[in-house]
Amino acid sequence: MTVKTADVLLVGGGVMSTTLGMLLKQLDPDLKIIMVERLNHVAHESTDGWNNAGTGHAAYCELNYTPAAANGAIEINRALKINAAFETSLQFWSHLVETKQLPEPTKFINRAPHMSFVWGDTDIQFLRSRHEVMSSHHLFKDMQYSEDPRQITSWMPLVMKGRSQQQPVAATRVTYGADVDFGSLTRHMVDSLKKHDNFELLLNHTVKNLIHFDKHWNVRVKDESTDTNTRIRARFVFLGAGGATLHLLQRTGLPEAEGYGGFPVSGQWLVCTKPEIVQQHFAKVYGKAPVGAPPMSVPHLDTRIIDGHPALLFGPYAGFTTKFLKKGSLMDLPSSVKADNLKPMMSVGMGNMDLTRYLIKEAFQSQASRIDALRHFFPEVRNEDWILQTAGQRVQIIKKTDSGGSLQFGTEVVTSADGSLAALLGASPGASVSVQTMIEVLEKCFADKLQEDGWTEKMQQIIPSYGKSLIDDAELLNRIRPWTLETLNIPKEPLN
Repeated sequence: MTVKTADVLLVGGGVMSTTLGMLLKQLDPDLKIIMVERLNHVAHESTDGWNNAGTGHAAYCELNYTPAAANGAIEINRALKINAAFETSLQFWSHLVETKQLPEPTKFINRAPHMSFVWGDTDIQFLRSRHEVMSSHHLFKDMQYSEDPRQITSWMPLVMKGRSQQQPVAATRVTYGADVDFGSLTRHMVDSLKKHDNFELLLNHTVKNLIHFDKHWNVRVKDESTDTNTRIRARFVFLGAGGATLHLLQRTGLPEAEGYGGFPVSGQWLVCTKPEIVQQHFAKVYGKAPVGAPPMSVPHLDTRIIDGHPALLFGPYAGFTTKFLKKGSLMDLPSSVKADNLKPMMSVGMGNMDLTRYLIKEAFQSQASRIDALRHFFPEVRNEDWILQTAGQRVQIIKKTDSGGSLQFGTEVVTSADGSLAALLGASPGASVSVQTMIEVLEKCFADKLQEDGWTEKMQQIIPSYGKSLIDDAELLNRIRPWTLETLNIPKEPLN
């Protein structure tokens, strides 16, 4: 058996592992890093361009990030955190562009104004209140609001074309929203990592077991193309394998892994690539989720630019499957049930029957019903212009609680007590906040380096807002945002 050693082992070739690898290389280029990926190419599960919305989630348009309390008050704390986290991603990508570690920005990020669109008196009142609260904060001060059909038509002509002039509508717009091809971004970052002599990428390799010794991990991986095994001795392991992370975390035997389960949710998109239609829409337009839908099922009509090719995407249409990965096994869910998570998973199953029924109903809906849903955003839609495409898998977190278990719709980093392993569970907002999430991994698992080895000073050069608060410091934001928008070629001025 071949034996390799590494300072850091990254499991999974998606945006999270790659971001962590890139951060570590900025802080210490001498670190020996090995990345293992079970497929024969990187970034082709959740990170692939067609497997996610490609929205640079900044809470400009996603209404589920700003729920209304029982008294009608709009809660924006989560929106503030997500926006600040996305600004962190923009700073890191800007640094990589300026240092020629990423190519010309349009290869992975493009401007696509972020808009919210609602109809009916109740939802209009919600959007009006939301705009009033959000635009009073410096992070969202550029958000525009309108109930004027003529103004909204100039923002989103495809959405308004053919719509009854008697229907009350409202919309918000932030002109410098972003469409991000996370697959392309990740592949470019891996290309940059491969230029380092002390970085190694092992494709077609599956992790078979993980054993923790005193100050390192022994990880056995199998090369599926040659049916041979390699043992990797690593001081630190990051599990960033999307839906497969839960199974890997369970194999570690760590007490921190106990009680976690997963609830898989599948998705589909309607896609249009006809130029005469695509050219009429230049935005990401988000609406309100149907009653009973999971938060990630907020309907939206999006401009997408994937591998340089423009398209329109509408969805997602949720569904239920027992797979944890798009290219996974139907046994993924059953095999994840263990003695320590059985009670939490049963509790969540019993307490979320409405969600389960919704997902099953979504999975069996007809093409006609999908087109009807799109018609709310595109009144003159024609069935023959759109094809159905399967999106990526998302595994939502199930956590043990005093009362049994709870279903979480965010992301969570699980770390071992000694900081030698970290695992990322969950989904939304995912890739958009990958940099902030991986910074949290560094702070938990490399705290000594940040304090003693000069990493903090290097981090502040890479990410100028590091250690400060963009939420609290308007002057800091006003210095950083113009730099990132200019560097990434995302013009701020209105389109019209």
